[in-house]
Amino acid sequence: MAETEVVDLVAMGEDFVRDPYPVYAALRERGPVHKVRIPEGAEAWLVVGYEAGRAALADPRLSKQWKNASPSLPIGNPGTGPHMLNSDPPDHERLRKLVVREFTPRRIDQLAPRVRQITDELLDAMVALPEGRADLVEALSFPLPISVICELLGVPMLDRDAFRTWTATILSDPDPAVRVAATGEVSSYLTDLLRRKRLAPGQDLMSALIRTTDEDGDRLSADELLGTAWLLLVAGHETTVNLISNGVLALLTHPDQLAALRADMTLIDNAVEEMLRYEGPLETPTFRFTTEPVEIGNTVIPGDGELVLVALADANHDSARFPDPGRFDIRRQAGGHVAFGHGIHYCLGAPLARMETRIAIRALLERCPDLTLDAHPAALTWRHGMLLRGPHRLPVRWMS
Repeated sequence: MAETEVVDLVAMGEDFVRDPYPVYAALRERGPVHKVRIPEGAEAWLVVGYEAGRAALADPRLSKQWKNASPSLPIGNPGTGPHMLNSDPPDHERLRKLVVREFTPRRIDQLAPRVRQITDELLDAMVALPEGRADLVEALSFPLPISVICELLGVPMLDRDAFRTWTATILSDPDPAVRVAATGEVSSYLTDLLRRKRLAPGQDLMSALIRTTDEDGDRLSADELLGTAWLLLVAGHETTVNLISNGVLALLTHPDQLAALRADMTLIDNAVEEMLRYEGPLETPTFRFTTEPVEIGNTVIPGDGELVLVALADANHDSARFPDPGRFDIRRQAGGHVAFGHGIHYCLGAPLARMETRIAIRALLERCPDLTLDAHPAALTWRHGMLLRGPHRLPVRWMS
């Protein structure tokens, strides 16, 4: 494929947003990398396929730092400060090490009873609805992860709805000016929150990150705290919202798999892995930029800050790695999927997302034994942009 040909993903409209997998598969047949036009308003190099995608995710020539982006890129940095996901070595290791000191498996495990409690409270409210129908995104998929991450970080309850609006705008709004304005509001909010945490620290993760130091006395700077707070809040809830919604949708549209899980709940762990593979919460990871020419297949991506995206969604649907990839099978050995990335930027919050999803879906199926989809799957609208993958709403019904 000639380098000058640009595949316009935007022109494909809602059909591509709803079901991008056939487009990715067709591109993969032609080669592992293609120049595309993306909804965010830029041209990018899209890497498809499992092996090429995994290699790109771990390629040190693809930088996560926005300072390495081409000056001609018509998209601004959506973040509010330096953090693990927009840093390269050696800064990345330093930042991740400081966060890992506090974001421990023990801290996550201790959250499980609270996750169950919040889930039960949300489902109590949902099943009490008089008509026996609800939007699962509003009833469970969104409020559970935002409540958990806000409690973990110590964000006040009253601020959560505002934060949801900001993050949805920053990650999905097509207007760059609107995204920049929302980023400014988040930055101001988090700056004030961190100031209050310094004055009155608690037992929450944000307070711990403010005071944590490593063996050499290193600690997060004010800008790094701001960026890390932003990353944990946004990544800590947005991906899990989509994972729960997508997982429930997959079950409701595959009655045999739903019946198999209801009959044997010991399959829940494996079912969550298949949900991650089949319809993961991210279509692509955050942006990477070339620091030198990178050859993938027979195509050379120029250096000087070219934007590179890895199609996680396609990697997980590559038949060379996952036989019959379009089949949803909760007994499949789905290990090795790249829904949480690969390499040094592998998602730090993956254990928390898995735990929340297991608890939420198991409790939902137990409370609503006759749960069904309350809309035709083709009528669902999906979130725009190349980053997040999930429906805006998920109408469900049950016998009330």
